[in-house]
Amino acid sequence: MEILSVAFFIGLLAAMLRMATPLLFATMGELLTERAGVLNLGIEGTMLLGAMAGYLVAYKTGSLWLGLGGALLTGALLGLLMAFMAVTLGVSQHVSGLGITLLATGLSLYIYRMVIGSPSVPPSIRPFQILTIPVLAQLPVIGPILFRQYLLVWVALALVPLIWLLLFRTALGLKIRTVGENPKAAEVAGVSVYGIRYLCLIVGGALMALGGAFLSMAHFNMFLFGMVAGRGWISIALVVFGNWRPGKCLAGALFFGGLDALQLRLQAVGFQALPYQFFLVLPYILTIVALVSVSRRAAYPGSLLLPYKRGEA
Repeated sequence: MEILSVAFFIGLLAAMLRMATPLLFATMGELLTERAGVLNLGIEGTMLLGAMAGYLVAYKTGSLWLGLGGALLTGALLGLLMAFMAVTLGVSQHVSGLGITLLATGLSLYIYRMVIGSPSVPPSIRPFQILTIPVLAQLPVIGPILFRQYLLVWVALALVPLIWLLLFRTALGLKIRTVGENPKAAEVAGVSVYGIRYLCLIVGGALMALGGAFLSMAHFNMFLFGMVAGRGWISIALVVFGNWRPGKCLAGALFFGGLDALQLRLQAVGFQALPYQFFLVLPYILTIVALVSVSRRAAYPGSLLLPYKRGEA
């Protein structure tokens, strides 16, 4: 059977990395914000608006790199808005996050239709191409899996150890974790709680938007309204599943990316023992199962969801 062949296995693992990439960017962004004590439920809308902004800038300028810059700027601005509402004003993080998702979703549809219109076939861009690293790509098995990929796949994988080093091996990371656990103690120690939370929300928002831009500028070559397809919500679940640890979050993203890649590969080879719709809904079912199984023993940051006012006793 074709699904038992080495070629199928290698193709599946290579696709797994690509499917996990938007999840990784979004999950690392959410991990930063939650480590600082803020739950950003605006992630789904941020990914969608980032996908639209990246696509639209690339479509109008012909430059994919300017498109990525547009997506990063869009995400950073949405992160700034989230910081203003949740940190400065002290609005409920649930309400402000969901409000941003609704706002960003509506803006993405409005701006797209205002600029592009409503064509029957969405206009396409020339997307990022898969790159091949000479020599390494010729290695058996691992070569075509790891060394024939989009540049953004490698960036997403490199981001995981970088976030770990930031959080657990730098003074800034210690400040972020302290603010997330005990902002009063952080303030007494001279740490700017507002400044750290603003920084994490802005950087986190940029990473979330980058995850969305990967979908429109690499995975696809156009913008589609439903392209994020709940990946933002899955990323929030992955942070809990990974117990707020970058390495564990990577494992979760690869797992869900593998399921997504599997259903696409099974459709491609005509596998009919199970309907492909089963594999489409499987990641969401497993998200619920994972949340239920780990939520009771999850070691979440102590000040997560709690508003903080400067100078409180």
